[in-house]
Amino acid sequence: MIPGFAQRRRFSDLSEQEVLALAISSEEDDARIYRQYAESLRDEFPASASIFDGMAAEEDEHRRRLIELHEARFGTMIPLIRREHVSGYYARRPVWLVENLGLERIREEAAGMEDQARRFYEAAARRTTDSATRKLLGDLAAAEAGHAATADELEDKHLDPEARDTEDEAAKRQFVLTWVQPGLAGLMDGSVSTLAPIFAAAFATGDTWQTFLVGLAASVGAGISMGFTEAASDDGELSGRGSPLKRGIASGVMTTLGGLGHALPYLIPDFWTATTIAGIVVFIELWAIAWIQNRYMETPFFRAAMQVVLGGALVLAAGVLIGSG
Repeated sequence: MIPGFAQRRRFSDLSEQEVLALAISSEEDDARIYRQYAESLRDEFPASASIFDGMAAEEDEHRRRLIELHEARFGTMIPLIRREHVSGYYARRPVWLVENLGLERIREEAAGMEDQARRFYEAAARRTTDSATRKLLGDLAAAEAGHAATADELEDKHLDPEARDTEDEAAKRQFVLTWVQPGLAGLMDGSVSTLAPIFAAAFATGDTWQTFLVGLAASVGAGISMGFTEAASDDGELSGRGSPLKRGIASGVMTTLGGLGHALPYLIPDFWTATTIAGIVVFIELWAIAWIQNRYMETPFFRAAMQVVLGGALVLAAGVLIGSG
């Protein structure tokens, strides 16, 4: 037992029966996780859901074989021991914490699950001196390594090129709706709407520090406002735009960054140096917005550039004129 942590055991202290019981419970947990992934993907990504159904069935088969081995060696009474009872054993994040992940991330999580199990059993087999335990752990490591091949076979069976293209396109669309669209709206708002107050303050006061404070306040305030507005405007259930929290974070952070981009140069004490650099940053920001619109929103680049640059130039000119007057 570990001093101060009586509820946890060292792996080296487990008997062969307990190692087998731990493997049984781990296979059962992983099968449930795969089924949860399948259910979360079934509506939008039915082909990938079928893959995870198949992987869950594989885990069930391994658990059945492990139970048969336990009954043959130790009887029908299986000790209750789970991964959280063993110090150093690989952990699984609760499914409810990862259920909102995108398709590619879920695939990565599943690959990581298999790799974790394989590496753990291989390392455990190297550490033990008992031949029977070494053989048992080696067999488990081989079984986990075989899961990757099974996943590839299931993917070839259920996920043909057309289905993969369809699911990838749906995943891309979800990424755009959840992250890119609100982030782009925030970047545009932060970059353009803060131009007038920042440059008006600059030309009205000629004080770079005061201009920076105005820019900081405008950027942070706009970011908070945009973030809460985006999160509260749509829960994503009917529109399919995804988690309001994620959209709010994307919108709020990008709004703040858009304003800070041309506020930070005013940390430079020399007014004209700071203003020149701020103007260059504004130019870069506006072209970045046009590029994002072209890359993710499929807006023709020159049309996006004309719209953004022209709008930004007008706001900038308004700020300079108001500040100079």
